Amino acid sequence: MRHHTRAIYTQTLHYWHCITETKMDDEEKKANPGSTIGEAMGALIEAELKRILRPIAEDNDCVFVTAGRPKPRSAKPTKLKLKDAAGNEYQIDAVIANERMQPLVLIESKYIRYTKHNRDKGSWVCTAHYSLRRTFPSIRQSIAVLAGNWSKSSKAMMRSFDVNLFEVGFQRIVETLTEYGVDFAWGEKEREKAIAAWDNWQKLTDSQFEEIAHKLMHDIAPELRETLTATLSTAIPREIREIEITIESTLGESRHYTFNSMTETIEFLENFDEAAMLNDDTGPALWSTEELNTPKQPSPLNGVDESNDED
Repeated sequence: MRHHTRAIYTQTLHYWHCITETKMDDEEKKANPGSTIGEAMGALIEAELKRILRPIAEDNDCVFVTAGRPKPRSAKPTKLKLKDAAGNEYQIDAVIANERMQPLVLIESKYIRYTKHNRDKGSWVCTAHYSLRRTFPSIRQSIAVLAGNWSKSSKAMMRSFDVNLFEVGFQRIVETLTEYGVDFAWGEKEREKAIAAWDNWQKLTDSQFEEIAHKLMHDIAPELRETLTATLSTAIPREIREIEITIESTLGESRHYTFNSMTETIEFLENFDEAAMLNDDTGPALWSTEELNTPKQPSPLNGVDESNDED
């Protein structure tokens, strides 16, 4: 098992170290060096994440899945894609499944350099994991390792969708790579610095890549192991934590109710008032009634409203 884990880890480490030798010429490498080294960094962190979590899955008689079923003719593995109840497919970095191949844990590793990409990647994780968890009731946990620059609002959004987050900050990446002669702190338009960073990155050995990965994940590795061990444990008795009821009208309106026990749920259903549920008077509005009824005060500057319209 240990040899197998090491082989998978080494194979992933080799990917971005060797791909430039086989698939990319010098012009292609330098066309977008910042993006290229960013993908390499993402692959490195993903490899270390798998190295950390795979043994825990196998120790709990689970399967650590990182690829789809092999192609019938070539036997080459396919991308790991899960389909939700509506038929939408989502590519997932890794899934931990039980012996019946029912998914238990969804695992993502996301690296971004600029916060302007936060919403796109963060929203994708929320949509994919939420939809898959509604499709596969066996899923117990969603885990995402976020590396780079992630905004507070994006992280709050993902946590609201019950995604368990672990972070490797951008400054930590910069400081670690500096130890190996790679200047990772360039601006978005500093192309020459990005090219120099990519050139120095390619000079690193596999052993150095492995050292970098260990250092980047060192602080979060213990909590990752603890979280996954608890999630896969069979010693914890299964109990109902929360019950959710969703009621929809023929017009598409919906009401959501949550309860902590079956007793509360049954009491709610026994006293259910359909007319009250369909009454919109008590629903939240975009602005309060007081705000709508308060006349605007004219500005002292030629009567023009100079109020600040913030997002």
